[in-house]
Amino acid sequence: MSGDVNPAYTGTYVFNNDFAALMTDSPDAPPSRSPLFKIQGVRGLSRVICFSPDHSKTLPELPLAQIRGVIDTWNEQIEALGKEYVWVQAFENKGETMGCSQPHPHGQIWANSFLPNEIERKNQHLKAYFDQQGSNLLVDYAQAELADGSRTVVETEHWLAVVPYWAAWPFETMLLPKTHVRRMSELSDDQRDDLALAIKKLTSRYDNLFQCSFPYSMGWHYAPFFDDGSDIEHWQLHALFYPPLLRSASVRKFMVGYEMLAETQRDLTPEQAAQRLRELSDVHYKEQP
Repeated sequence: MSGDVNPAYTGTYVFNNDFAALMTDSPDAPPSRSPLFKIQGVRGLSRVICFSPDHSKTLPELPLAQIRGVIDTWNEQIEALGKEYVWVQAFENKGETMGCSQPHPHGQIWANSFLPNEIERKNQHLKAYFDQQGSNLLVDYAQAELADGSRTVVETEHWLAVVPYWAAWPFETMLLPKTHVRRMSELSDDQRDDLALAIKKLTSRYDNLFQCSFPYSMGWHYAPFFDDGSDIEHWQLHALFYPPLLRSASVRKFMVGYEMLAETQRDLTPEQAAQRLRELSDVHYKEQP
């Protein structure tokens, strides 16, 4: 522990992680003597975002103004770190089930000097679709889901939350804008206010499903900060929520056996999962009369 004392903050608060997984001064890796064993040194940093000074309230329990403050902090951190790093990952691990070691509501920001595997693959697939179809894959996908409706969980003026057609986790969702937005910095004030509403509606439904603080890992994907002039028009801002709970507050899905060795399988269809979430109240169960 650093021994530093946090200030008496009233909104969000950001600080460098005492146990950072990424370092700004990481040494270069030694050259490999074999093509079988390759290593590359990477640089970066890790920060923590406290969502609120009230450590008893998780994201769905915060008022809209405080959720909007979290959104603004995400954007500020992403844009500032994007000036130095190609990828900045904003994410939250909620709950002990997801490895969260601190009970207070918080997220993390990891910035790194390379494009992670998941982002590299997504960049390739989004670019391939854009080159073949002449349009943005996730914008097209959002319009298709709006037209279908069977996998929709939450819809607001500017945002859509769906259980993706390809979802692997039981109540996995994707939250994305209805129009083309490459990064959070491109959102208008109205879109940010509406995003706060969409997040509150979605996460409240999660908690209401099993009347518990619903665990998940979530994070944002957006256009990387390439410094070589690479095109980013194929990118679309979106958030991903991966919750493990399956049948109750204590029964979760485990990705093991066949799913680790061969392919993931679903315990219920995306349409069934979306319907269960959609039919729940978007008023948090602790706030209901």
